[in-house]
Amino acid sequence: MRLGKKCIFLLAMLAALTGCRYVDEDMSDCEADTTVDYELKLVTNMTEELETQLGKADDAVVAEALETYLKYFFTDYAHDVDLSFYGALEDSIRLHHENHIMDAGKASYTLFIPVREYLHLAVANLEENGEVLFTQGEKCHTARLEQPVRDTVNGHTTGVFSARLPMDMKEGADQHFKANLYMANCASALVLDTLGSGIKDIRVYASGFATGFDLADSIYRYAYTPIVRTDRIPVGDTPDLPLCFAAVTFPSRDVPETKGSVAQNPLWHYRIYTLLKDNTTTETILGVKVPLQAGQLKVINAEIIEDGSCVPVAPYVGASVTLDWNQGASWEIEY
Repeated sequence: MRLGKKCIFLLAMLAALTGCRYVDEDMSDCEADTTVDYELKLVTNMTEELETQLGKADDAVVAEALETYLKYFFTDYAHDVDLSFYGALEDSIRLHHENHIMDAGKASYTLFIPVREYLHLAVANLEENGEVLFTQGEKCHTARLEQPVRDTVNGHTTGVFSARLPMDMKEGADQHFKANLYMANCASALVLDTLGSGIKDIRVYASGFATGFDLADSIYRYAYTPIVRTDRIPVGDTPDLPLCFAAVTFPSRDVPETKGSVAQNPLWHYRIYTLLKDNTTTETILGVKVPLQAGQLKVINAEIIEDGSCVPVAPYVGASVTLDWNQGASWEIEY
């Protein structure tokens, strides 16, 4: 049957009015401009912790040195941002992926992607952090941040931030979304008074922290228990000044993993190895019974005495000491 000119005109008008729904009822081929605002939200106790643990006049030099070191991590400034958009109804498969150099605390990006429901994940500050990797990003619920699997690892080299956001994009709507990125890692510091101890050398390591972070569910994973190398913070050359060591890591557990562990069920540890004048080594394991959470700083004060053992100040820190310690095959600790 031949269609008249009037009928053909009406069909064309119908197609124009219904847009891509005339072709595809699920709107998977429709695209729209959508703006997403990103902002880093730094929620930290760094200032309060420094004032509480290192607030005395004698501690001013150490506090200043540690604050200078930590300001690079505890900052509401992002260098880079990784943006992934997953189909909410398609087994959470990644449908769109972008990377941007942000170099700011806030940024807005206009997206031109198909209209549909999305689960959106964003991660900031990974480009300059070789110790944290974005893995299994093809699906939303497998996407995670992970450390390399090694017995001994370095601390993180940037403060890492992440966000998760459901996005229901509508056809023909002028939509504006906002994603707040929050810090996923944290920091700890050990301040040691070594005056009068006579030790020749000292090495400090930390342990008990998560090894991965599930982005969609905001859940930390504890797949194994690596030893974390700490950074020695330059305080000064005066021999009466304390030594300061720090590490940026994923958080600790909130509750002990098992009963009967060292130092009365601690949540995380500092491991101190002191080399004495007779060339023997003393091992002290400090067990900290308070959790270290994302975005937080915890400072532990302690004293090294003549036998090389480490005596903590706070009552929530226990100590297990081994004199004349010999390195076994379990730890990758080098002198």
